[in-house]
Amino acid sequence: MNVFRLAGDLSHLLAIIILLMKIWKTRSCAGISGKTQILFALVYTSRYLDLFTNFVSVYNSVMKVFFVATSYATIYLIYNKFKATYDRNHDTFRIEFLLVPVVILGLLVNHEFSLVEVLWTFSIYLESVAILPQLFLVSKTGEAETITSHYLFCLGLYRALYILNWIYRYYIEGFYDLIPIVTGVVQTVLYCDFFYLYITRVIKGKTLKLPA
Repeated sequence: MNVFRLAGDLSHLLAIIILLMKIWKTRSCAGISGKTQILFALVYTSRYLDLFTNFVSVYNSVMKVFFVATSYATIYLIYNKFKATYDRNHDTFRIEFLLVPVVILGLLVNHEFSLVEVLWTFSIYLESVAILPQLFLVSKTGEAETITSHYLFCLGLYRALYILNWIYRYYIEGFYDLIPIVTGVVQTVLYCDFFYLYITRVIKGKTLKLPA
C-alpha cells in the first residue's frame, strides 16, 4: 500500500458513492448506462472469486465485498426499482463488441492458463473498456448532469492514480506487471477528452456537453 493506491481506492469508492446517491436521491437513473454497470459487475465478480479462499487483509476483503455488492445494487436500481427512468433509447452500445475480444485476450494473453488467472486477466481487460457504453450514452445525449460528471471524473481519476501507483512500485520495489499497466493507460486515455471538458466546464459551474 502506498499513498497513490490509497488515493486511487478512495477515488474509486467516492465514484460509486456519488453514483448511488445520485440514483437514490433523484429517484432516477437517467443519464446512467446500465450496460456499463453490467460490465463493471462482471469485472468485480470475475476478479474477486478468491474472496473466500485467499485472505490478504481486512481492508482488501472489505473493498472486494463493497465493489461486488454495490455493482449488483446499482444494476438492481437501474433495471428494477427505477427502470421507468432508464434511458434505453440512448444506452445502445453493443457490449458484445467488447466482451468477445476481451474473452479472447484473456485466454491468449495471461500469466498462467488457469481458471482463476484467466478470469482475473479477463477482468483487467474488461475494466479498461467498461466505461465506453457510459461515454457513448453521454455523447448521444449531448450532455451530462453535473453529478454524473463528478462520478465519471472520480472513476477516471482512480485509474490515473493507479498508474502513479505502478510507477511508484517500480522505482521503490522493482515490481511491474505489464497487463494492468497497459490496460490502465488505455483506460485513462479514454477519459482524456472528458477530463478536459470537466476541468474547463464543470468546475466552472457549466453543464458538460459533448459532441454527438
